[in-house]
Amino acid sequence: MTHDTAILVPVDEALTRYDPVMGLEIHIELNTATKMFCGCPTGFGAEPNTQTCPICLALPGALPVVNAKAIESAIRIGLALNCEIAQWCRFARKNYFYPDMPKNFQTSQYDEPIAFNGFADVEVDGETYRIDIERAHMEEDTGKSLHVGGSTGRIQGADFSLVDYNRAGIPLIEIVTRTIEVPGDKAAAVARAYVSHVRDLIGGLGVSDVRMDQGSLRADVNLSLKPKGSTTLGTRSETKNVNSFRSVERAARFEISRHAGILDAGGTVLQETRHFHEDTGTTSSGREKSDADDYRYFPEPDLAPVSPSRAWVEELRLTLPEPPAVRRARLQADWGFSDLDMRDTIGAGALDLVAETIEAGTTPQAARKWWLGEMARRSNEEGKDIDALGVTPAQVAEIQALIDAGHINDKLARSVFDGVIAGEGTPEDVVVARKLEVVSDDGALGDAVDRAIAGDPDAAQKIREGKQAAAGALIGAVMKEMRGQADAGRVRELIIEKLA
Repeated sequence: MTHDTAILVPVDEALTRYDPVMGLEIHIELNTATKMFCGCPTGFGAEPNTQTCPICLALPGALPVVNAKAIESAIRIGLALNCEIAQWCRFARKNYFYPDMPKNFQTSQYDEPIAFNGFADVEVDGETYRIDIERAHMEEDTGKSLHVGGSTGRIQGADFSLVDYNRAGIPLIEIVTRTIEVPGDKAAAVARAYVSHVRDLIGGLGVSDVRMDQGSLRADVNLSLKPKGSTTLGTRSETKNVNSFRSVERAARFEISRHAGILDAGGTVLQETRHFHEDTGTTSSGREKSDADDYRYFPEPDLAPVSPSRAWVEELRLTLPEPPAVRRARLQADWGFSDLDMRDTIGAGALDLVAETIEAGTTPQAARKWWLGEMARRSNEEGKDIDALGVTPAQVAEIQALIDAGHINDKLARSVFDGVIAGEGTPEDVVVARKLEVVSDDGALGDAVDRAIAGDPDAAQKIREGKQAAAGALIGAVMKEMRGQADAGRVRELIIEKLA
């Protein structure tokens, strides 16, 4: 048995014998205009190696200078996470050899982070769990390796590799939790909720675009198992760079199954980094995990220590948006949602989506209907996070406006969503191109109503006798004939006019 061929144990079964213990690390790229230690731009998607200079390429004699805006953003992140802000801290060199960092070390913070001793409260199924945060420290991102020629995009099986150093040196904040121990059946969901909470928090600060699909927010899931009743922690694995909320939860569940299989067979879990595979929901071995001693940290001699004044820290505290719990309570009251409505909205990861849809002009009820109904269904079917479906809050609001104006109905709206997701243009473009507009012309509707009456004389007779509820059968026949594009309200009026 190898660590990648262990017999997987169903999660529910594994949790009868083991308790999971987690630690989460979130890396956040800041949206500063320039890199952490040089003046290179940070825009996403530029041609490879066009946003580099002697400093971020570590050419001899090039000296770094700290980005003041990045320091400010780091302090605001620390404050939002209820951290203490260091009165004095400094950078260190984290030494390792890998082609994604041309100077063969990463400028980071080791034993003196800028923010520490924080916490975040997350809610899962109506219960609140406090996640203790050990530190939030500053560092620089690495370059990006592109492995060419293999079938998986990974180095195994590739013919050669290319390196793009545009990302090397972009300001990065790493948020590290302390040990997380929650009820086993909640562990994976709590991990997902925490990453979602941090994404929303950082997005609200405006210091990062927190795009998981572009790598500006990445999560590492550390997990181990210990036997029920034991206080001794097991050996952990670290699943790196998980890039969606759903995948955070899936990675945690898979590692619970894998660890349990190894332990049940009498094996020993290897401390290693692992890769998560979106298509299968599984992980595979990366490399054995190094401990801090292996990186030979030492203070960075080319950078002065950072010593933010208390007055500046308090000024920055005043710039923080309202705390998430306060915001949720305010929104719930504004929207008129029940506790269950709000819990479901948060649980679906749709709080900000609903809020932005309402801001675009839709009622709270309509926004909730689409995001927790149609969009949640598509999210489950496609295995994507709800915000990664390719539909924006503004587009949802536009579709609802078309419904409110009588141009389409709820059924036709689903076809409009199909077109928007397929890249066919705006909702109005899709309605025109797919000929989805509701038919309200009395001439066309009247002919269809006559055919429906002739086809169902029993229903027609009941309506003549005053039983207007029977109109539903005739309305259904008209809607079927007109492929759902008839104005149902006008169809009903015409039926009653003709028969009552």
